[in-house]
Amino acid sequence: MYNITMDFLLVFKFLITTLKRHKIDFALIGGFALQAAGITRTTRDVDLVILSKDVTKIKDIMLKAGYELIHESEDVLNFAGKKFELGRVDFLLAHRKYALVMLERAKEKSVLEGRFRIKVVRIEDLIGLKLQASVNDPKRLRQDMADIEQLIRNNYSKLDMSLVKEYFQLFEREQDLQDIVKEI
Repeated sequence: MYNITMDFLLVFKFLITTLKRHKIDFALIGGFALQAAGITRTTRDVDLVILSKDVTKIKDIMLKAGYELIHESEDVLNFAGKKFELGRVDFLLAHRKYALVMLERAKEKSVLEGRFRIKVVRIEDLIGLKLQASVNDPKRLRQDMADIEQLIRNNYSKLDMSLVKEYFQLFEREQDLQDIVKEI
């Protein structure tokens, strides 16, 4: 188990520098992507999307840097630092259509109060990931739907609503979207 007092500055610097040096394409997702979209929420890890072809490189990099692999599947790699300041880093492995396109259309943004520039998935894709997370883990439903509602509310005029609708249809949650839009 990792301690929640991870050193985010240390971890971001390590990840950005190392992944760029190894020519690994990556983008920020999760709590820090929410922050880049203007939603402040506490997070205890760093979440990135990478191409699945880079799994071997990532495992080698993370294990050599003092992380242990705590879970691996065809869709994710989860690492926990052996030292508390390394915290937890999760990688979504892009090998399906939606994740591949998310990574491709991610744009560089400032994170951690402008200290770093890193590719971040688009808000529409972040909504899609939040929907998927709430389906995969129903205990997350309330928080994820609150995040989704705030993302839509704060960015409604700028969103590609056809893409947002596509994500809601994909997870059979069209009524949820209708309810959110009706309130806006």
